[in-house]
Amino acid sequence: MKSTMIKNDYHSIISANVSAEKAFHAINKVSDWWASNINGKSEKLHDIFRVNFGKTYVEFRITEMIPNKKVVWLVTDCHLDWIHDKKEWKGTSMIFDITSKGNATRVDVTHAGLVPEIECYNDCIKGWDFYIKDSLYHYLTEGKGKPESIGRNSN
Repeated sequence: MKSTMIKNDYHSIISANVSAEKAFHAINKVSDWWASNINGKSEKLHDIFRVNFGKTYVEFRITEMIPNKKVVWLVTDCHLDWIHDKKEWKGTSMIFDITSKGNATRVDVTHAGLVPEIECYNDCIKGWDFYIKDSLYHYLTEGKGKPESIGRNSN
């Protein structure tokens, strides 16, 4: 089932004139670009962290971490308060692939399992587009992200 869905998974790319090391460390500072209300750690393999947006929360476990190259977060639990299936993200993964060429570093972000067939897809892609293309990008390039700058229901 996964292999037929891969091409439909949410995917976004940002590129910035920063080192792969800087991009890697920025991704792991979740509270600086995505959600300031976080419990746990997001710094090393097997760390568990939870991001909170009011009644909505998502809990992750870091399942893969290759310094300056890749980070994978598995959703181990969630409560997406604004949709019918509150556990819709459970079992999905956030994959950050980091590549450098010259002075530029590219970050490919895939939310494996976030596909058009699920209820939150339209709202969730708007959210990820903002947090990756705007907040994470600005965190990389200017040192200041925009965690929680948009509400979960504002789209």
